Amino acid sequence: MTKMTTYDAGHYDVVVVGAGHAGCESALAAARMGCSTLLLTISLDTIAYMPCNPSIGGPAKGHVVREIDALGGEMGKVIDKTHIQMRMLNTGKGPAVYALRAQADKVLYQREMKKTLETTPNLTVHQGLVERLIVDNGVCHGVVTRTGAKYFAKAVVLTTGTYLRGKVIIGDLSYESGPNNQQPAVELAHHLLELGFDMVRFKTGTPPRVNKNTIDTSKMEEQPGDKEPRAFSYETTEFITDQLPCWLTHTNERTHQFIRDNLHRAPMYSGVIEGTGPRYCPSIEDKIVRFADKGRHQIFIEPEGRETMEMYVQGLSTSLPEDVQLSILRTIEGMEKVEMMRTGYAIEYDSIVPTQLWPSLETKRVENLFTAGQLNGTSGYEEAAAQGIMAGINAARKVQGKEPVILDRSQAYIGVLIDDLVTKGTNEPYRLLTSRAEYRLLLRHDNADLRLTDIGYEIGLISEERYARFNSKRQAIAREIERLRETKVRPTPEVQSILVSMGTTEINNAVELATLIKRPELGYKEIAQMSPPPEPLPADVEEQVEIQLKYEGYIKKALQQVEKMKRMDEKRIPAWVDYSKIAGISSEAREKLEKVRPLSLGQASRISGVNPADISILMVHIEQGGKAYLKQDS
Repeated sequence: MTKMTTYDAGHYDVVVVGAGHAGCESALAAARMGCSTLLLTISLDTIAYMPCNPSIGGPAKGHVVREIDALGGEMGKVIDKTHIQMRMLNTGKGPAVYALRAQADKVLYQREMKKTLETTPNLTVHQGLVERLIVDNGVCHGVVTRTGAKYFAKAVVLTTGTYLRGKVIIGDLSYESGPNNQQPAVELAHHLLELGFDMVRFKTGTPPRVNKNTIDTSKMEEQPGDKEPRAFSYETTEFITDQLPCWLTHTNERTHQFIRDNLHRAPMYSGVIEGTGPRYCPSIEDKIVRFADKGRHQIFIEPEGRETMEMYVQGLSTSLPEDVQLSILRTIEGMEKVEMMRTGYAIEYDSIVPTQLWPSLETKRVENLFTAGQLNGTSGYEEAAAQGIMAGINAARKVQGKEPVILDRSQAYIGVLIDDLVTKGTNEPYRLLTSRAEYRLLLRHDNADLRLTDIGYEIGLISEERYARFNSKRQAIAREIERLRETKVRPTPEVQSILVSMGTTEINNAVELATLIKRPELGYKEIAQMSPPPEPLPADVEEQVEIQLKYEGYIKKALQQVEKMKRMDEKRIPAWVDYSKIAGISSEAREKLEKVRPLSLGQASRISGVNPADISILMVHIEQGGKAYLKQDS
């Protein structure tokens, strides 16, 4: 092997490695905050690529996309311009779990994001395979590519996705590869191990793609998009109306028997696959084994774009051999004559153990090095983009000599995601769920702007114009809530008629509108009939007024819980604390505390294996300046 000649290829404030969903948000954030930024990617043709389902959003994930947008990120804007279908999920439940989901035109999404990157000031996009970091005395100063280019930087963000030592597996066939036969990043994976990082092997998978012309959709249930215009971004004003349908069908007993008959050829059962897969997105063979009592499973047929016949078979992720995959597809109703265009596969890859990160996503081992996305053990485009924008923000602020931005669990699902990763770690690809957020009534899809736009503006990612519009909305909400508190309606025939027509009881005395709206049968529109506002209000203002008043009691309780946790999070753990010298703490807690090195008592209390007694001892030890509960030297 010939020795590589290196050369000085340029100096930047921030270098971002990888241009998936994490890398795009990271690079855009850093550049928009005024940092000279370089985005390096293995292939310019796979910027913002969607190797799995070309969709954005869904439960918890849709909340995250809105949060990214409220902070000044790009994912919501791009999907609003390039989707082929959009639906609001969970509308039969409360507003805390409403979730917007869009099916993307994957090619248009890529093109739009690539154009945005290429036209952003302060941002250079370049194709190159990074193989090493430039690290001196525990500080990262840049990267080195395969061609010998040395790019120097004040901060580096790694967003390598599933490319680190990527290996594709189909039946008994396996080969080194990134997603969809892209080039893997092997040397960088070895280099991270050399630097002393703890790594784990994870797995994810994707289903086959089939030709639309070989599907009989008349045997399937059509799944149309919502007729009401919807958007992820608070800045979107133009809406796509010509949506494409998706289709629903099901597996059956023939499907299940065929899979059972071929389990001996499944890599995950034959021992070929070593990596841990995502619990919440199992392969079809795993579903058949784990849920043996279920007679059928849902299969959604989803277009990959407007100008292609490729259809994504959601629900049929598999790494079974190619011939078996085709036979399975043809057992499903409406797909008896289907032709497979791409084979499903599993991919194994290296991830960094995320407890090696500070909440800013800077690594503890190497200063000025940040990591984001699937490299940190997550699954999903949205989780990756969320980490990406935060890593980009904090890399830029590190360069600018400013404190990092750390969102707490009561502010955003992004805060839940990052706190879970850096505090608890993960032993499988992490997926964000609404159940992971203890304050989910506060972290709704509808109020992401009210929670985060101030932060986006403060750090320089929200324009003056957008911030002015946001403030107008916030003031309109406050004015209307105050008006409804101060306005009483009397039991006039008109008011009683409205109440009866809505199926609720009549009133006997004058009642505040703010009290009346709490009735389950009444919403803002009915209240407004009884006493209209001085001028018509936008729909999003009406929505906020209704939710904030109707769920006022629950929101107050949640805020009280937040205050309690904030008091714990405000109690910082000094750098001088040496857990090995504190008596009374359990051995498991001591090991976890030394590994995570929490910044506050609140974070320490969320570490698995650290109990309330351990926290009490630690608290007293800190309050007494390290003199309490000291171990006696033996």
